[in-house]
Amino acid sequence: MHVAGRIEDYALIGDMQTAALVCRDGTVEWLCLPRFDSHAVFASLLGTEEHGFWRLGPASPTGSEPPAADRRRYRGDSLVLESEWDTPRGTVRVIDFMPPRDGAPQLVRIVEGVSGRVPMRSSLRMRFSYGWVVPWVHRVDTRTVAVAGPDSVWLDTEADTYGKDLTTYSDFTVGPGDRIAFTISWQPSHNEPPALPEPEVALEATEAFWREWVEQCTYHGPYRDAVVRSLITLKALTYAPTGGIVAAPTTSLPEEIGGVRNWDYRFTWLRDAAITLSSLLRTGYREEARAWREWLLRAVAGDPENLQIMYGIAGERELAEAELTWLPGYENSQPVRVGNGAAGQVQLDVYGEVTEALHLAHMTGLARNDYASILQLKLIGYLEDHWDEPDEGIWEVRGPRRHFVHSKVMAWVAVDRTVKLIESGDVDGPLDRWRELRDEIHREVCEKGYDAERNTFTQSYGSKELDASLLLIPQMGFLPPDDKRVIGTIEAIQRELSTEDGFVMRYPTAGEDAGVDGLEGDEGAFLACSFWLADDLAMIGRVDEARKLFEKLLALRNDLGLLSEEWDSRNQRLVGNFPQAFSHVPLIDTALRLTASGAYGG
Repeated sequence: MHVAGRIEDYALIGDMQTAALVCRDGTVEWLCLPRFDSHAVFASLLGTEEHGFWRLGPASPTGSEPPAADRRRYRGDSLVLESEWDTPRGTVRVIDFMPPRDGAPQLVRIVEGVSGRVPMRSSLRMRFSYGWVVPWVHRVDTRTVAVAGPDSVWLDTEADTYGKDLTTYSDFTVGPGDRIAFTISWQPSHNEPPALPEPEVALEATEAFWREWVEQCTYHGPYRDAVVRSLITLKALTYAPTGGIVAAPTTSLPEEIGGVRNWDYRFTWLRDAAITLSSLLRTGYREEARAWREWLLRAVAGDPENLQIMYGIAGERELAEAELTWLPGYENSQPVRVGNGAAGQVQLDVYGEVTEALHLAHMTGLARNDYASILQLKLIGYLEDHWDEPDEGIWEVRGPRRHFVHSKVMAWVAVDRTVKLIESGDVDGPLDRWRELRDEIHREVCEKGYDAERNTFTQSYGSKELDASLLLIPQMGFLPPDDKRVIGTIEAIQRELSTEDGFVMRYPTAGEDAGVDGLEGDEGAFLACSFWLADDLAMIGRVDEARKLFEKLLALRNDLGLLSEEWDSRNQRLVGNFPQAFSHVPLIDTALRLTASGAYGG
């Protein structure tokens, strides 16, 4: 019987339209088909084996825990996973991957004998609608197909299969050099069967795809391995047909084990995607940046007044939140949510992130798009009338709206970058009026968002609380790094928002009582904020301290170089959705900053 692993026990494989999580014991526990945001076919990650899984590994006695792989790695700079088991009878390897899509989505698993003769077992239990629906499983010639409603999943293998307890099994033995492939393919149930897979051809093509993609990377500094793995992860989280980037491929992995802070991240946050675009541009990936800009222009369309903070991966606006009551949740963390109610929130900082991304694209010579400039002017036109209103802020609090300082700083960024665009002569706009607006926002933030007694900016106007988003003040150019108010803010956050092991919380949570975010319970240290602190330390000249913090953060990655959203300092484990774009992007940014400063060891 398989028990869900710790979050760091999972590997990511994907085809840039959806993704699967594979545990150390060879169990695929999460896979949505055919898109990131589709219903899961394997959902045991958030429940039990009854909710769908696919285990492939050495046979173990009935009822015993399947053995974890002794070794696993990605094949070079790719998303092809290799897991190896050393057993009393020999060594065996399983190669897992999802080929970049050309037709039906596929998950391919190739068993390769290394030494001895090893008995193996494949156990495949398909459950549609997040484990709710048991499909009709039957044979069509040599193929096994599971059908329910609009979905069908086809299993192809040379190995013999049999059904038992609503599960499809295959028992076989491999010796040195033997290779036996298993492939599942998804197809709408009303369509003709998908083409027969060619696993070895697909493996070669998948490796070639990643090899060629990684060759475009322009970063060759001391942290190249970490940067490249993060870039591959970001690429894997990109929905290829549209260029939209999901925040993570999972839903409801908890920010506190056993708690209620469980959210669906299979959507495109403008904030996350904008900072991802920045990292891609600075490491040579212009095509991905261009595709994201096109996605943005389609999603926002002609209606910037109704700018949402997030959209579906094809630009959908309706992301209604619901709870899946039949799933007990990861380690009993309930509720399990799909959709995201935060889509309807007002977060004024998004205007700044989007404008900054468009500005960076313009400055780095990305082919001009006239509508991008028109959109930027429209965004500022809206912001001009609304920047001084309260909002829910960067962290999507579900408490009352406030005048969050970070939101005002990012409103300043939006106006500042647009002033610079007009000054460059590329567009026309009310330059003097917007210069005055920029000065007005700056003046108000410094008056109302700064606590002179403590020499620190605060979370919101009039509050005493701190917020790690204030670390972005020098990075956005709102104030220079050597300003005493910046240094005071950095030191206050280090002092008041750091965990015992030196990582950074987003803001104070109130334990059992709902605090600023309107939620019960606590959460882990937020990894993006910890990277921001490393950036700030480097900017104010404390580069050795910055490097040490960065390398402590690198050590939190799992054995495959992947990070979730947060770190639970009390239990020393990753928490939150996984892998998380909003953790891997600042990893890249900090690596670039430290490399430029020469602040690295060895």
